[in-house]
Amino acid sequence: MSKRWQYLTVEMSPSLLKGGPDPEKLQAELTKQGNLGWELVNMVHYGQLSPAVLIFKKEQ
Repeated sequence: MSKRWQYLTVEMSPSLLKGGPDPEKLQAELTKQGNLGWELVNMVHYGQLSPAVLIFKKEQ
């Protein structure tokens, strides 16, 4: 039987001082979602002033 997945995207606002997502906030978000059973699949970040998008999945 094939697996069914749920997907979640989380947008992380850029830190103007650090030129990308704040590493501490990023780590906190990854830990939070991991504790809820989500697995990080990818992170998309187009530039210093654009938000990063975290893409998670978990089995239904």
